[in-house]
Amino acid sequence: MEHNTDIKSLSLDELKNAIGKLGEKPYRAKQLYEWMHVKLARNYDEMTNLPKGLREKLAEQYEYTSLKEVAVQTSKIDGTKKFLFGLADGNIVESVWMQYHHGNSVCISSQVGCRMGCRFCASTIDGLERNLTPSEMLDQIYAISRSTSGRVSNVVVMGTGEPLDNYDNLIQFIHMITDGNGLNISQRNITVSTCGIVENMRRLAEEKLQITLALSLHGSTQAKRQELMPVANKYEINEVIDACRYYFDQTGRRVTFEYSLVGGVNDTDEDAENLCSLVGGLNCHVNLIPVNPIKERDYVESERRDILNFQNKLEKRHINATIRREMGRDIDGACGQLRRRHAQAMRSPVQY
Repeated sequence: MEHNTDIKSLSLDELKNAIGKLGEKPYRAKQLYEWMHVKLARNYDEMTNLPKGLREKLAEQYEYTSLKEVAVQTSKIDGTKKFLFGLADGNIVESVWMQYHHGNSVCISSQVGCRMGCRFCASTIDGLERNLTPSEMLDQIYAISRSTSGRVSNVVVMGTGEPLDNYDNLIQFIHMITDGNGLNISQRNITVSTCGIVENMRRLAEEKLQITLALSLHGSTQAKRQELMPVANKYEINEVIDACRYYFDQTGRRVTFEYSLVGGVNDTDEDAENLCSLVGGLNCHVNLIPVNPIKERDYVESERRDILNFQNKLEKRHINATIRREMGRDIDGACGQLRRRHAQAMRSPVQY
C-alpha cells in the first residue's frame, strides 16, 4: 500500500486487505468502513470502538478525506441549500441539497472546474483544475447529511465537472454509495449527467448498472449543438444518440435528455420538430430547463409561453417531456455560479 493512500476511497474488500497488512483482525475493516460510510465520522478520533493504537497507525499511513464547509446559502423560496466545500488542497467544490416530496436529493460535483466549455455554464469558465477522488464525491453527500440531519435518497452527479471525464473514480463512487455496507442508496436513485463522451457512455452501458444516464443535449441539430457545446465538435449528434440507444439496450434504463432552453437560440418550433425527429422512437424523457442566466454570457431564458409551446410539441409526438422546477434560483442555483463568485471575491482585494 503506497504511503498516504486515501482510505475513504477504498471499497470494503480493499479495506480488508489494507487492515490485514497492518496486522489487524479482519472485523476491524467492517467497523472502520461503518464509521466512514454509515456513521459518517469526520476523523479517526470519532471512531471510539477502534483501539487507539490502530487509529494512530491509520492516521500515520492513510489520508482521511473530510470536506470543510466554507459557505452555505439557503433559498428563501424553497429551502434549497447550496454548499461550498473546501478540499484538502485548498480547492473549492459546490453541491446542492434539494427537498422534494419523494425525498432529499443531493447534486454533487465530480471535478474541480470543467474543460467541456459549454457556452451557458459557469462551471467551465476557468477550465479544469483536477478530478475529484471517490471519497471527495462521497463526502459531499456525507457532509450534507450531517449538516441537514436528513437522509439523502437521491443523488445526481450533475454539479461542476463532466463525470465521464473522471470515469474510474465515478464508477468506484457509484459502487460505494450503493453498497449495502454503506449508505445503501438504490442505483435507480442515482443519475449521472454527461455532455456526450461517446466511448465512455458505451463503457458505462457495459457496466450494466441500474443508474439513470442523463445526456446534456441542448441542441436538436449538429450545428445548434456545436454553437452551444464545443464537445459536439468531437462527437457527432447521431453517434451520441446511438450511444444513448446502446445504453437503453444494455441496461433497460430510460435515458433522460437535458435540454436548456435559451431564448431565441434553441427554443423555436423548428427546434422542437428537429428534436422530435432526433429522439422519436427512443425510450426517453426530455427535461426542459429554463436556462439560468449568468452574467459572463449573454444568453437569456426563453419566454414562459415558448417553453410551454415547446413541451406541447414534444408531447403531441408522444415524447415524455417535463419542465424542470426551478430550485434555488435566488441562491446562485446554476452549476458553478457560487464557486465562481467565491473565487472572484477571494481574488479581489477588500475595498475599504
